[in-house]
Amino acid sequence: MARRSDDIGGVPPRPDLPDRPDPTDLLVGRLTRLSFPIWGIFWILMIHALIFASELLVPITASILGYFLLNAPRRWLARLGVPDAVSAAFFAILLVAALFLGGLALADPMYAFVTDIPVLLQEGLASLQGPGGFLEPFSRAADATEAAMREAQSARGEAAPLAVEVVNEGQGLGGSVVSLAPGLLSQLVLSVVLLYFLVASGDLFIQKAVQAADRFEDKRNTLTTIRMIEARLGNYLGAITLINAGLGLVIGLAMWVWGMPTPVMIGAMAMALNFVPFVGAVVGALVVAVIAFVEWGSLWTALLICATYYALTAIEGQLVTPTLVGQRLRLNVVAVFLAVAFFAWIWSVMGMVVAVPMLIVVKVVCDSVPRLRRIGLFLGDAEGFVQTDEIDRLSTETRAGLG
Repeated sequence: MARRSDDIGGVPPRPDLPDRPDPTDLLVGRLTRLSFPIWGIFWILMIHALIFASELLVPITASILGYFLLNAPRRWLARLGVPDAVSAAFFAILLVAALFLGGLALADPMYAFVTDIPVLLQEGLASLQGPGGFLEPFSRAADATEAAMREAQSARGEAAPLAVEVVNEGQGLGGSVVSLAPGLLSQLVLSVVLLYFLVASGDLFIQKAVQAADRFEDKRNTLTTIRMIEARLGNYLGAITLINAGLGLVIGLAMWVWGMPTPVMIGAMAMALNFVPFVGAVVGALVVAVIAFVEWGSLWTALLICATYYALTAIEGQLVTPTLVGQRLRLNVVAVFLAVAFFAWIWSVMGMVVAVPMLIVVKVVCDSVPRLRRIGLFLGDAEGFVQTDEIDRLSTETRAGLG
């Protein structure tokens, strides 16, 4: 029998085996499947860490934002021959003096105002439930229901329930606010001291960040990003501070015209609350409405004063701020609302204050990193913002291409 060519030398033919998968491809596939739960666990732990370390991270964040804000004035003073340490001391002393004088001027009216809030709420509720009040029918219905239940119990021969009076011997709202002062003071000291060292270091951290980049293009982009953060924060915080000060002055004058008590305190409250987007105006209007209702006992007067307060904040938010700031900084309203809600959740009131500056920093960084520019586009700004007519043009070209 003739032998096959494959059998020459007695070697049997080798069957065709399927290609074995590359172990590297298997490992990459497994890591890809694991990447989603790993990232999910990472972000959950990150959020819990931000909440747990809030007392430390809030002053640090405020100091870093202040460093970016004061870098441009510090460089201007350096060109005039002023050392960085002297500039840092000047800024720190100026900040402490402003906080001290403001706190000294508002300490007594603020304490009295906070202490009177429970009394104001109780008096307002009593006025609403009293004769001629808005809640008088509901109060009468509740009293009638309670009387009917007592009569039914007495008819069945049941003993009347024992009346229990709850006496609150706690320190009250004012005492609770005062008890928070040591913690707030320690955070303030940490923030001011860290801000001093950051400003006194000059451009050291910026130089280290630039040196950490490998390529020349990366170094240039890093420096450009830092300069852009400084410019955007300076424009925003400087303009917003002046606008809020003007708003507080106008609201204080309006409350004085209405004859409201402590119009200076209400103006200062309006200025402080307006740093918190969305929430500040609503809270201020409600507080003013409660004070006005207790002062005059008229629901319509309280609503008119509340409407005056809210109208002034609406004019500021819809006309003044967009005119002065909107051309240089346009953020997505939804992104701003989500940022305020998120930072309020993890860092409470101070989180709402730093939410927009943090969003500005994230926006600038996303615009500078090519892989993150779509996120920056979602956050919305003048640079890289796709206008409506361009969206329509792209949609028309896309439909024509598909057709």
